Amino acid sequence: AQTAHIVLEDGTKMKGYSFGHPSSVAGEVVFNTGLAGYPEALTDPAYKGQILTMANPIVGNGGVPDTAALDELGLSKYLESDGIK
Repeated sequence: AQTAHIVLEDGTKMKGYSFGHPSSVAGEVVFNTGLAGYPEALTDPAYKGQILTMANPIVGNGGVPDTAALDELGLSKYLESDGIK
């Protein structure tokens, strides 16, 4: 992981670590406080252009559902779209 910072509009700066695609981004910081449903939140197109913060500290411990699972209409059974937005 690479050291990264989030800088808020009021100048508040917080240090953390980045993962995934290394780049600078800007957007509204929003929160998801659900205890479950993080794969759906991460793939929900409604969050596109926002910085999604997961409030549950154990996100990821349960893994993610099978991306190949389809419902009776041929749509993804467990995810909202085909990737993280």
